[in-house]
Amino acid sequence: MTTSSSYYCALLKLCSEARNQSQVKKLHCHFIKTLSDPETFLLNNLISTYSKLGNVEYARRVFDQVPHPNLFSWNNILSAYSKRGHLSEMQWLFDRMPIQDAVSWNSFVSGYARYGSLGESVEVYKMMLKNAPVNLNRITFSTMLILSSNQKSIDLGRQIHAQIVKFGFQSYVFVGCPLVDMYSTTRLIYDATQVFDEMPEKNVVMYNTMITGLLRRGMVEDARMLFQVMKERDSVSWTTMITGLLQNGLCREAIQIFRDMRSEGLDMDQFTFGSVLTACGGLLALEEGKQIHAYIIRTDHEHNVFVGSALVDMYCKCRSIKSAESVFMTMTSKNVVSWTAMLVGYGQNGYSEEAIRTFCNMQRCGIEPDDFTLGSVISSCANLASLEEGAQFHARAVVSGLISFITVSNALITLFGKCGSIEDSRRMFNDMDNRDEVSWTALVSGYAQFGEAKETIDLFETMLAQGLKPDGVTFIGVLSACSRAGLVEKGHWYFQSMIKEHRITPLPDHYSCMIDLISRAGRLEEAKAFINKMPFHPDAIGWATLLSSCRFYGNMEIGKWAAETLLELEPQNPASYILLSSIYAAKGQWDGVAQLRRGMRDKGARKEPGCSWIKYKNKVHIFSADDQSSPFLNQIYFELKKLNCLMVEEGYVPDMSSVLHDVEESVKIKMLNHHSEKLAIAFGLIFIPAGLPIRVFKNLRVCGDCHNATKFISKITRREILVRDSARFHVFKEGTCSCGDFW
Repeated sequence: MTTSSSYYCALLKLCSEARNQSQVKKLHCHFIKTLSDPETFLLNNLISTYSKLGNVEYARRVFDQVPHPNLFSWNNILSAYSKRGHLSEMQWLFDRMPIQDAVSWNSFVSGYARYGSLGESVEVYKMMLKNAPVNLNRITFSTMLILSSNQKSIDLGRQIHAQIVKFGFQSYVFVGCPLVDMYSTTRLIYDATQVFDEMPEKNVVMYNTMITGLLRRGMVEDARMLFQVMKERDSVSWTTMITGLLQNGLCREAIQIFRDMRSEGLDMDQFTFGSVLTACGGLLALEEGKQIHAYIIRTDHEHNVFVGSALVDMYCKCRSIKSAESVFMTMTSKNVVSWTAMLVGYGQNGYSEEAIRTFCNMQRCGIEPDDFTLGSVISSCANLASLEEGAQFHARAVVSGLISFITVSNALITLFGKCGSIEDSRRMFNDMDNRDEVSWTALVSGYAQFGEAKETIDLFETMLAQGLKPDGVTFIGVLSACSRAGLVEKGHWYFQSMIKEHRITPLPDHYSCMIDLISRAGRLEEAKAFINKMPFHPDAIGWATLLSSCRFYGNMEIGKWAAETLLELEPQNPASYILLSSIYAAKGQWDGVAQLRRGMRDKGARKEPGCSWIKYKNKVHIFSADDQSSPFLNQIYFELKKLNCLMVEEGYVPDMSSVLHDVEESVKIKMLNHHSEKLAIAFGLIFIPAGLPIRVFKNLRVCGDCHNATKFISKITRREILVRDSARFHVFKEGTCSCGDFW
């Protein structure tokens, strides 16, 4: 090799390490101009450099210019095609090689293992076996074992293991590590342990592989013991333990291992910090997270995009949204993971509008969303019940092809359900090629919100028949559907099935559903007995649910018991005052109503003002009771007056029990006529084109009078009116409501 060739090879190495392809091309031009007969060694280095930089086309051009290619030349270009998945070119070259050695065969089998089918890879491997043991080496076996792991093919893995023993490679650590990994990946942890135990020499990589395998199978103590007996533990060993403990739900232990690692003075990388920050987020351990953040700054890792994304996620999970924003804004580089962490954080903390805005900003920065990002922003649209914006993201999912991802389809099922388009939810569900438990649960919950008990239960039973496992959220949908349909015995059966058959521990929400189920059917004494047998006291929702049923059935005794308990639990919760006031008002006990109002003032409890809203031409129009702020005020009140006359002719009688004030009857009627949902419906009748449903959303439960009036309005106007209150959807059509007057 001449001095000039040596010099040029050194320059090529520097350019390769710097990933500077333009400089390599300049050197290439310089070779052509200055070297009339470049040495094969130099051209081989140029092929290798282009290959490392991913430019297979230029690598092939150089190969074609080599006057007398040697085996190294052939192997270089073969490796380039193999690494990039150009299988047909790889095959063509391999067939024309004057001679093949172990390197050639390994490049050949690696290409098919990475990018071909399992069958093609096995066929190439069989060809190698015909020439064994000449062309077989540890790289061959390692490649095929990795393929077995990726494909979860235990039969192939066992065959390779037998051949490893046959050809005497069983003592090689380089082969032992992927063999242990193959067995643990395919859930044969005891086979993995046997291979590990029989290895004559074990290095730190072998220990790390075995620990990972043990942690993958819920075997934490075995992994911990193996970790303790390791003579040499590197940063990967410690990070493996942290990650494994995290994956097994042992977040507190993961943080402690991180502390021990830190006290050992070991270097930490993005994976270490990413795992321990995830553990902090899982525990809502904000203070520990802040301490780790400070350590990240001290060790100069804060500019790593992976670490920055993990910090954003941790702060969001700990509900410290301002801290998350601060980290996000100071990140020097952001990728789709960073943007998604911030977007999801907004959504999970109730800032759905900010989540949508973040998605739009991400697009302006040229970052393409993945399926998780798009699914998350669609979920934010669902939380806002914003069908128009959700439909835009639906269109984007179709155009980009992300609609094929289950995360996106599941989010769309939920979106349509929460926006009152249950038919679209069902259509989306039916169009999916693959469905998981989340898909079924989203549709079950959607039907339950509409009070469609039969559809909910039928869907749930079909889900079970297909061998899918419901979770706690699925059962909330089923129990609430039973409640709204008055199916008390069936609800009891499902509740017991959830505990005994599906091994799901009931949460407060499940107990609230059961309280609602029993008390809504008028079985208030039974509801009281159920509460007294519960393993813990109901939360505020449970007591408010019972109190609501007491108001409906006029049960003063149990109502007072529920109200007093709720007041002890949450003294400033206005629900107990309002609901108990309704019971007093219905019985004409206005002194009791006045006393409750004084109690509200003394305790500083404030009733949430009722409001309703409707969207028209991308603008949300909000109404409060007796609203005087709308620019369309005269048109709305004129429409209501006209409707009221027509309703009375049809037999409508105002429900005075919905008014909690001791005033003249005429004043009560006026107050009822100007409830917020009626104003929103009138607005919809004026501006929403005929043939389209009117969609109204309300922050509180719809009152009895508004519910009755809306039935009359739907019949008179022949319009479909959809009202989503704080509890469920009501679809009014032709004088009836989907809830069957049971809500």
